[in-house]
Amino acid sequence: MAGAIAWRAWPRPHIRLQQVQHTLPADGGEHRAALLQGKGSGELRLGGLAARVLTDGSVLVQSPVLPGRHTLQVSDGSSHASAVLDFTPDSSDRFGDGTPEYLRLHRSADRAAFRRWFSALADIAAATPPAKLPAEINDCAALLRWCYRGALHAHNEAWLATLPMEVALPSSSVSQYVYPLTPLGANLFRVREGGYTAGDPANESFAQFADAKTLWQRNTFFVSRDIHAAREGDLLFYRQLEQNSPYHSMIVTGEAHDWAVYHTGPIGAGPGEMRRVALDDLLNHPDPRWRPVSYNTNFLGVYRWSILREDPQ
Repeated sequence: MAGAIAWRAWPRPHIRLQQVQHTLPADGGEHRAALLQGKGSGELRLGGLAARVLTDGSVLVQSPVLPGRHTLQVSDGSSHASAVLDFTPDSSDRFGDGTPEYLRLHRSADRAAFRRWFSALADIAAATPPAKLPAEINDCAALLRWCYRGALHAHNEAWLATLPMEVALPSSSVSQYVYPLTPLGANLFRVREGGYTAGDPANESFAQFADAKTLWQRNTFFVSRDIHAAREGDLLFYRQLEQNSPYHSMIVTGEAHDWAVYHTGPIGAGPGEMRRVALDDLLNHPDPRWRPVSYNTNFLGVYRWSILREDPQ
């Protein structure tokens, strides 16, 4: 028939996103964002964020740490579905130790990457000739700050060019965030007591500088007084009341976590130096004040960075 309209039966969508959680916390954690229904799991895209589908169709996304809007898109080649997700500011601190959840590393792979980078940077500093050592590393706390910041940095070519020497480095980096792209900006270290609150990024609760005592009290948690409980990237803290700067720290390094790296701080009129010593030798240090043993009251114990804190198993 002249003028007849040809109708085409369009296929029904194979993929649908249901039970969408349009608002999620920007805490760096993994959350159920939607339920995927359709053929297969499809291809997921979430504006550069990590997303995956479980066998029951649950779509899990890893939240960013900076608030913002992202679009979750799913496609199986013949159909697609999308949903807008708003990630809102989050001030949770489940341990009440002053460390926000968005800064705490939630994935075991990220915690392992941080440990490897932190330890590797300490070993680099120990192997660097004094004339090439970064000028900011002038005591034990400065070494901790330098290694900590570097472990969370984007490990691109520009940053690698700032290292004092070329060495083999870890192959993977922390993925949850990169320094300084968090609500805290460059102020990585907590300097005030108390749990984390929404106003902390702006009220000077965090700073770029923290001395050894503040790093110990506000940015780490106690693990043990048994040195054998230490893992790569853990810290040894001391309190030597006989010294002008009583608080001192060392970094446990090596795959077998059998070395301690530290900066002495100024010695007399000199600037001091980097040192790397086997833990076995440290246990037999000629000055008992420096032996990391439980009966040495100058030894505060083994500590771990708060961003590595996990719920008890």
